[in-house]
Amino acid sequence: MSRVLGVDGCRGGWLGLCLDTERRAIELLPVARWSDLPWRAVAQVAVDMPIGLAESGPRECDRAARRRLPVGRKSSVFAPPRRYMLAAADWQAAHSLGRAREGVGLSRQAWNITARIRELDAALIPADQSRVCEAHPELIFQHLNHGAPLPPKRGAAGQRARLALLRRAPGLPDLTPCPRALPRHFAGSDDVIDAAACALLALRRLAGQAQCLPAQPPVDSRGLQMAIWYCAG
Repeated sequence: MSRVLGVDGCRGGWLGLCLDTERRAIELLPVARWSDLPWRAVAQVAVDMPIGLAESGPRECDRAARRRLPVGRKSSVFAPPRRYMLAAADWQAAHSLGRAREGVGLSRQAWNITARIRELDAALIPADQSRVCEAHPELIFQHLNHGAPLPPKRGAAGQRARLALLRRAPGLPDLTPCPRALPRHFAGSDDVIDAAACALLALRRLAGQAQCLPAQPPVDSRGLQMAIWYCAG
C-alpha cells in the first residue's frame, strides 16, 4: 500500500490530503464527515485532532508538546474536553460541568472542535492506532525548522515559510497550487498546509521515522493511547 493521509479539521468538516508515494501525487479530499475519508484504505493516517481523552486533568501529551514549542506558539496546543464533557449540549454546559467537577472549565476554542472529537472518538478503536495517530502541525513545523520560531500560520509570511519547509521535505510534491483548489467557505489555506504537514508525518511514521510524546503514552478509559506524534530524524 503506497498511500498515506494527512487530515485537518476545518470549517466545512474535514480536509484530507492523500499522498500517493509511488506516483508522488496528491489529492485533496474535502469531506463533511470523518467516515467519508478513505482512512481505512491507506497505510498511515495522521490527523490534527485529539485522540484519547482524559477523565480529569490535562493530558501529558499536550503538556509535553507545549514545552517543545517556542513562546508565542505554545497556545496553539490547547486542552481538549475531558471525556465526561463529550455529552454536553453546549459550551456553557461543558464549561460548567468542568468547573463543578475539577474547578477548571473548557475553553470555547476546545468546544468548537468537540463535535469533530466526538466523531473521531466514535470511529476509532485501540487497534486502529497502529495506523491512525494524532498530530500537531506546529510541532511538525518546529522540527522541520530546527527549533527556530515561525511567523503566525494564518499570515502570508507564516504560510510562505511553512510551504517552504514542506517543499524541502523529502517525499512531498509541490503543494503551491493546493490552497487555491478549495472554496474558502470550506477550508482556509492554513488548513491545507496543516493537512500537508500531517501527510508528511504519516509518511515518516510509515518509514519508522516518527516519535510520540510522551514516549510511554498512557491510555484513556476506552483503551486509546493519548499521544501526539512528530517527525524524527
